[in-house]
Parts: sequence; structure tokens; C-alpha cells
Amino acid sequence: MIKANYPVNKLKEIQTPFYYYDLDVLRSTLQEINEQTANLNFQVHYAMKANVNPSVLKTIMEAGLGADCVSGGEVQAAIDAGIPASKVVFAGVGKADWEINLGLDNDIFCFNVESIPELEVINELAGAKNKKASVALRINPNVSAHTHHYITTGLNENKFGINMSELDKVTDLIKTLPNIHLVGIHFHIGSQITDMSSFQALCVRINELQEYFENRGIKLKHINVGGGLGINYEHPNHFPIPDFESYFKVFSHHLSLHDDQTLHFELGRSVVAQCGSLISKVLYVKEGTSKKFAILDAGFTELIRPALYQAYHRIENLSSDLPEEKYDVVGPICESSDTFAKDYSMNGTKRGDIIALRSAGAYGEIMASQYNLRKLPKAYTSDELK
Repeated sequence: MIKANYPVNKLKEIQTPFYYYDLDVLRSTLQEINEQTANLNFQVHYAMKANVNPSVLKTIMEAGLGADCVSGGEVQAAIDAGIPASKVVFAGVGKADWEINLGLDNDIFCFNVESIPELEVINELAGAKNKKASVALRINPNVSAHTHHYITTGLNENKFGINMSELDKVTDLIKTLPNIHLVGIHFHIGSQITDMSSFQALCVRINELQEYFENRGIKLKHINVGGGLGINYEHPNHFPIPDFESYFKVFSHHLSLHDDQTLHFELGRSVVAQCGSLISKVLYVKEGTSKKFAILDAGFTELIRPALYQAYHRIENLSSDLPEEKYDVVGPICESSDTFAKDYSMNGTKRGDIIALRSAGAYGEIMASQYNLRKLPKAYTSDELK
């Protein structure tokens, strides 16, 4: 079993806080993805919003994944990383004209379109370039992902996508847009999904929609089911690689894919989360009235997920083998929400100890801020520190 490796002596020499990426874990994850999708008409696009560290992107490109982008900056980063434009999909509810033009100029694979006004703008911009834009309609299947309400995206009340009640209007409109080529349909029901029944429900809805489009004489070459597969934040050592086998089997068994259709996935968190850790140092251990505070030099400026989503990250003291004690693990930011965990059991802790906040490879470094005029964290990889 591949496990994250921490070269503790070398980590101690680096100014904290910083991100550490174990590229061996990432390579094993990518190998598992490729093995589970081998000999299937599946194409995996890495969701760039999870992490765009150059070393991470290079490793993902070398594994042959495409890119799922939600901004012009991500489209450019994917192309700069060597990911072929023919494997780049571009989603997002608010694509600016320059971002659409960037996609058109690079002949990306597909725009995942989220509204009627967007369709009209893409048609206009493509026409100005004498091009035909390939698009997939992002449809809200009204399937609940049973996850945090901030990261549920497939319901009718979300800002994302086109509701099924609008499909007649949208498909009629497309027939009048000469610079639009409808190649497929796209879905994304949410994030950090570990209940496979949510994906089964999505398959049922897609099968119904396939019939709808066939009845309207529309042939779809591509079905994009988005991403959303969750990871095990509680036990990253025991489950360093998500259950890709069960995930891909859901779609193989429950989705009625035609022989000439390609099934696309947009996986982000499940690709990179477990390879990354935020490494921090203990500044002080403060004795409260009834509890202890382990005050770190990392805060929500480096890892905002606990403050924003009340998310759990396993916390490990890499310097200590003392018996466990309970701490409130907090950062230095002048906000009460700058707390990583309360009443958390970890090895006895003292000033100067090195702390790893695990499973931080997704939505960690990429969401860092300079609030309180703090410096953005640097990042190092296992390859660099060998």
C-alpha cells in the first residue's frame, strides 16, 4: 500500500508554513485511474480548480489526463502544462468574452454551456472568427449529492447549468445558431460524494435524457458526468487512493452508453487531495482554563477549508511520539474562525514541533490568500526532497 512519506529532517529545515506534495502517492493514484479506465471509452479530465501547482500538473499531464477548466487562467495553465487543447473542456457560469475567445483561439475540445445567454455569446464570438464552437449543455439533473450545501451543484435551485424544463427552448435555439456545434451533455452534481447511489441516480437521469435527445433527432457523441468522487479525510494512511474501481463501475453498469459515445469525467479532489499536506510549526502551546491551544504558524490563509466548510483534516505531529493529549489546534489569523480542530487528540505537543495537516492537496494551496498581509505559502515535492 502506498503511503505518504515525510522526510521529517528535511522538512524541519524549510521555513513554514508550506505545502508538501508526495508525487509517489500522486503517481500511484493516476496509475489506478488509468488501470480502471483501460479498454473503456472513458476520458478523464483533471479538474484544474483543485490544484495547479506546476509539479502536480506536469505529473498529471504525463499520465495522459485532459483538463477541466473553469476560467481562462486555468485554460492557459492547462495548455502551458502541455495538456493538449483537444482534451480541454471549459465550464463556468460566467465566462468573460476574453476567456471564450481564448478557448476558441486554441480550438479547445468543448465549452460546457450553462445558460441561454452564454450560448448566444459563444455563437457571436465564434462567428466573428469564422469558427464553429463545440459545446455541451450543462444540465441540472435535480439529483441530490447528499453533501455540504456549498458544494452541491446539481439541483434546480443552484446557479449552475440549465434546468430540464428549459431543454425544449434550448434545443430549438441551437438549431438557429450557425456557429454552435452541439456535441454532448454535461453534468456535475456536487463534490466530496462517497455515496455511490448518488451517481447511480445520475445514470438513471442521463439514460432518460439520452432518450429525450434521440426523440428530437439529436445525436450526442459525448456524455460528461463531471466529477465529485470523495476521499477519506479521516484515514489518509489507510485509504490514500479513493475507490476508483467502484466509482467507474457505477457508470459502466448503470449508464446506457452507445458504442460511438465517449464518457467523460472531471475528477479533481480524488486525484490530488491525498498527495498533499500543509506543513506547519507550533508557535506556542497555550494553557487555557480547561483546554490547551496548539497555536500554529499556518492559518486559514493557507488552508481555508475548515473555516469555510467546517471541513475535517487529519492532523499529525511529525516530531512527537509522546502520549496523546487534546488540543484546540488554531492558527495566527485575527479571526475566531481560524481554527483547524477543537478537542483534537494528537501526540503531546511543544513549541517548534512540525505538524502535518493531511489530505490538503485539493483546495488548499490554490485557495490561499494574503489576508493579514501574510505571504502565500511555497510548495515542495517529494522528488525535490529525496
